Amino acid sequence: MSDLLTIAGNTYSSRLLIGTGKYKDFEETRDAIETSGAEIVTVAIRRTNIGQNADEPNLLDYITPDKYTILPNTAGCFTAEDAVRCCKLARELLDGHDLVKLEVLGDQKTLYPNITHTLHAARELIDDGFKVMVYTNDDPIVAKELEDMGCVAVMPLGSLIGSGLGILNPHNIKLIMEEAKVPIIVDAGVGTASDAALAMEMCCDGVLLNSAVAHAQKPVLMASAMKKAIEAGREAFLAGRMPRKAYASASSPLDGLSR
Repeated sequence: MSDLLTIAGNTYSSRLLIGTGKYKDFEETRDAIETSGAEIVTVAIRRTNIGQNADEPNLLDYITPDKYTILPNTAGCFTAEDAVRCCKLARELLDGHDLVKLEVLGDQKTLYPNITHTLHAARELIDDGFKVMVYTNDDPIVAKELEDMGCVAVMPLGSLIGSGLGILNPHNIKLIMEEAKVPIIVDAGVGTASDAALAMEMCCDGVLLNSAVAHAQKPVLMASAMKKAIEAGREAFLAGRMPRKAYASASSPLDGLSR
């Protein structure tokens, strides 16, 4: 059965998107990403060398654009101006690549999105021809506004970036899903495989994670677990779970039993 993720007109067989930060080296990054089965790989332009520093190791020698969709992100940007500048740099470094992940953060402590600056940056980038996947909070009104202005995917947080707390407000995520006509991808807060599976069971289109794999005691093994969790959660959603009931219901018929 064909069950593909479509973003900005491109299709992907994996619904797991994965980051490249926090690994011990580029070799571990490569091994974990290969094991995860992810096809979209996000890169923090302000923190990772993809050609801007010629005398340093280049991530693209390990995670090659001919094998993966490279998704530049604006991690570390706290203003719309910085985020827009970062995306334009990425477009130059990647020969006109226009698919970007926008995140504009509010402060260093929470890394919560600054929605005012996010909306401003999204509008400017879309007007400049970028295809914007946008990190945001779990407010359904904000999510719909970002979709309506032209973002190709909306990425509400499950919980704070790097916290590993999982999806703390599943009700709001479901509200966002009910109104969305673009992919909704849970971004931030996933700590282990069960969190990823839950997101998929809730009908999310995908999950983006980084810390859950990179900070695991065995990152490559956790990458394998995440691949399986995404697949299991998606299949569970497609299968349709049984109804929840307040009382027991025997799995074997009781009619005709001798008493």
